Order: sequence, then structure tokens, then C-alpha cells
Amino acid sequence: MFESHNNARIIVVGGHTRSIGKTQLVCDIIASLPEANWIAGKITQYGHGVCAQNGNECDCAPDEHACAISWERTATTGTDSSRFLAAGAQRSFWLRTKQGYLAEGMPLLRSELDKIAREQRPSDQSDVAIPSATKSSINVILESNTLLQFLKPDLFLMVLHPGKSDFKGSAQLQLDRVSAFVLREPLPTRTSETAGMFWHNFPFQLLRSKPQFIQRENDSLPASLLEIIRNHTCNKLPVLSINL
Repeated sequence: MFESHNNARIIVVGGHTRSIGKTQLVCDIIASLPEANWIAGKITQYGHGVCAQNGNECDCAPDEHACAISWERTATTGTDSSRFLAAGAQRSFWLRTKQGYLAEGMPLLRSELDKIAREQRPSDQSDVAIPSATKSSINVILESNTLLQFLKPDLFLMVLHPGKSDFKGSAQLQLDRVSAFVLREPLPTRTSETAGMFWHNFPFQLLRSKPQFIQRENDSLPASLLEIIRNHTCNKLPVLSINL
């Protein structure tokens, strides 16, 4: 494990499956708190045989081209990282790794965040620790499930859609680390209905023990959830922790 004292407050957004509005939640948070000057990122692990450099099939060796990061330049390309810029992020990036090589991407992520933190430090404080109250602290929001193997965020939000039956194993593994659930529709009144029929062995008791917020897609961010996020991005200075 190593820790990076780079004045970074980290929020991670994950979800139990695809197409349930994870990227939209990131955009909603960014747009609702423009004063946070977000650094936003999308984390993607490609399947076997796909190169992290460009997302295409490649004949490179398994440990070649294991990870790559690129910074989004425009808000109009339609990619997830461009949507983050369009929502108001100060900067946005896309970190890509080969399947099973996310650990190799962590030093790259740390290095990029450290660069941004240094850039934002006052010139007369470049070699000293920056108090939490200064404007040099950065707020980072990341879309990923698997990242939690290596990083301890300040806040982990998981998007759930009771109408979607698929529940990825990577999401199941992170349930106990969830700070709050964002539901795309209300949970059924009885666990035998709807979600209960599909989410086999799902720990509904754990879900109900944590904060839950209902935000249907295209709805605004719930005020109580916004307040929690504001408290995490404005009131304290955590330490980014990455496990290797």
C-alpha cells in the first residue's frame, strides 16, 4: 500500500450492471457542484486481446500496452469523458487497462493526480504541505467498480436499478464498501418481487442498512444526496490510499 498526500478528495461511482445511468450520475454531480472544480475520470478494463492504447485488437504481448491514460480535449465527442467536460468538469480523463492489469494503471493514475495537485499549489508553497482550507485541494470523481480493489475513496456511490436482472460479480464484491445507494426506481415492498426474483443471494438487509436515494433517470440530484457530497468535497481533506 502507498498513500499519496496530494490533497485529493475521491468519490467513486459504480453500479451493478451496464446502462443504468452511472455516467449520468457522475455528470449530475459535476453539474450540481460546479464550485468543486471536478477532475473526472472513466476507468475501463478491456477484454483479452484488446490493447489499452486505443481499444482495438492488438498482437502485443499480454504485459505490453497494459495501461494508458488520455485527457479529453473537447466536450462534443460524445464519449463519457467528454460528457464529464460538458457537465462542467475542470478536466476529464479516460484510464484504460487490459483485463487483469488494473494494478498497473494505479501508479499512472496517482502520477497524473499528483501533477494536477502540484499545478494548483501556490508558487510560494510548492515544497510544503498544503492546508485543507486552501484552493489547491482537488476533487476527483471516478466511474468504476473494480477500482475499489486498490483505492479507498471518501465516498462510494452505487447505482442500482431493480428492474435490471444482471448483477456483476465485481459489484457484489464491493457492496459492504458502499456509502450510499442511488436507486433508479423504488425497491419492491417485498424482496420476493421484481429485484428479489433476479438478484439471487443479494443481501437486502445490508442494502436497507445504508442510505438510499431514489433518482429516476433525467431527475435532478436529490437534495439530501447533494448535501452529503458537498460535505465530503468541501469540509475535510482525506488522503488518497492505493493498494498495490
